[in-house]
Amino acid sequence: MVTPPEPGAPGPAAPARMPEFSRPRAEPVESFDTPHDPQWYKRAVFYEVSVRSFADSTGNGTGDLRGLTSRLDYLQWLGIDCIWLLPIYESPLRDGGYDISDFMRVLPEVGDLGDFVELVEEAHRRGMRVITDLVMNHTSDQHPWFQASRSDPDGPYGDFYVWADTDAGYQDAGIIFVDTEASNWTFDQARGQYYWHRFFHHQPDLNYENPRVQDAMLAVLRFWLDLGIDGFRLDAVPYLYEREGTNCQNLKETHDYLKRVRAEVDRLYPDRVLLAEANLWPTDVVQYFGDAESGGDECHMAFHFPLMPRMFMAVRREQRYPVSEIMAQTPTIPSGCQWGIFLRNHDELTLDMVTDEERDYMWAEYAKDPRMKANIGIRRRLAPLLDNDRNQLELFTALLLSMPGSPVLYYGDEIAMGDNIWLGDRDSVRTPMQWTPDRNGGFSLADPARLYLPSIMDPIYGYQALNVEQQQHDSGSFLHWTRRMIEIRKRHPVFGVGRYEELSSSNPSVLAFVREVDEGVFDGPDRVLCVNNLSRFPQPVELDLRRFRGVTPVECMGGVLFPPIGELNYLLTLPGHGFYWFQLPPPREEHER
Repeated sequence: MVTPPEPGAPGPAAPARMPEFSRPRAEPVESFDTPHDPQWYKRAVFYEVSVRSFADSTGNGTGDLRGLTSRLDYLQWLGIDCIWLLPIYESPLRDGGYDISDFMRVLPEVGDLGDFVELVEEAHRRGMRVITDLVMNHTSDQHPWFQASRSDPDGPYGDFYVWADTDAGYQDAGIIFVDTEASNWTFDQARGQYYWHRFFHHQPDLNYENPRVQDAMLAVLRFWLDLGIDGFRLDAVPYLYEREGTNCQNLKETHDYLKRVRAEVDRLYPDRVLLAEANLWPTDVVQYFGDAESGGDECHMAFHFPLMPRMFMAVRREQRYPVSEIMAQTPTIPSGCQWGIFLRNHDELTLDMVTDEERDYMWAEYAKDPRMKANIGIRRRLAPLLDNDRNQLELFTALLLSMPGSPVLYYGDEIAMGDNIWLGDRDSVRTPMQWTPDRNGGFSLADPARLYLPSIMDPIYGYQALNVEQQQHDSGSFLHWTRRMIEIRKRHPVFGVGRYEELSSSNPSVLAFVREVDEGVFDGPDRVLCVNNLSRFPQPVELDLRRFRGVTPVECMGGVLFPPIGELNYLLTLPGHGFYWFQLPPPREEHER
């Protein structure tokens, strides 16, 4: 049972009890109890899910929590460790659920709190964890807090938001949605003042200068953590505070509040994770990990945004330098922290962290149709970005699974799903999951006209030709290949916790690096050599591997032994957009073999 907030505290009270479940409970198949692994997120493979797009259990055309619960066996089979849910809170849905009108209620379209608890318990029963988005920076303008704030300026919620008599403040803060918003201020007729918003005008920013706002958001965190959730992706955390004369992001006060949040989580909820969404340069993002000497006292994880567009840039230019340069600029992070890395997600492929020249290049190469652009980015899925080229899909996925950090797969990318650029905003990449060749791709039994978003039906990416059922029956499918690569990654903890050392290469089209973890970690040392051909043509490469002389590389996919490493440069030839993962066992293991 969840304890309701104290009388007079902000936010609606929790329900008196959880609703009864209609489905029988199964006995646990594996333990999810103590001993806990406080750094499980370092070795986890994350899977991002839009609940409304995944599986519809009621036939009303919208995916729901029970539908997702019914598909957990598939995610377990794929090898997923943690499911990341897009917002499931009550919302008018003007921004895909990121405009929250009640933090402590589930959007009725996707279920209720009982369905959520059942999802978490069933995921735990299968050894998987669940995190969800938490939007800390703003609410919907339909939230009771904002309605009270605009109607009663002197009331208890009067200063829950940032109000001003003019729109002249904070002029150094940039506009995020340049396509739709002309200002970060909007005039409210009811209150007769302007309110501040860094995102859409219907998403007013909370005023974290108010201690009651800080307490209210901590109460929201505790509410969901008490229900068993394993953590949060903290949306838009750089913008919590504003200061005149600054760009209103990354302020000291923001970090101080995140330290308070982390201390609360560590004190009451061990093994939970906080993942920061901060679209910044690595040297700025690292601040969101907090104090290095303590191993990190803010967020456990943060996304490495600048790496993602540079992977696409490097492959299209057929040169490793974009990736090499951003990795060289990536500082060491605290011992208890981890990067989150991704290829695509629910938003546009953001091009904030590139130069104007590089942005024009990316648009020219990957967004030839103007409908493919959104804000400062590209609203496309992975497969269409890569022209559905199987070799490129495998190369990008191999990079995702081997670069430093925990990989985040976007739902449907494991079967190379397509997009629909005719849909508005970012809905182009949020279409229904394609399970079978049957009606609506097995997503829903509803009339196709009633679907939350239309299913893709074109000859290449349509559900009749591209779906989970078909690929599960084809051992050579991209789905089976992805599952196999995740399995290999799980056998090598070095991918999650090992050091990253890029090797100098004689060929600029080849990106080669070693992931290495020392003796005494996970029952001994682990070393993996990754060699990636970013060119569409076959490429030779000479690598200086003398410090591994005497070692016989073992190719990870098939277990094939390659020639031993000696004093001379190691010679390899890679097919177009090909890659190798080699385990480098200690020489003594070779003698035992």
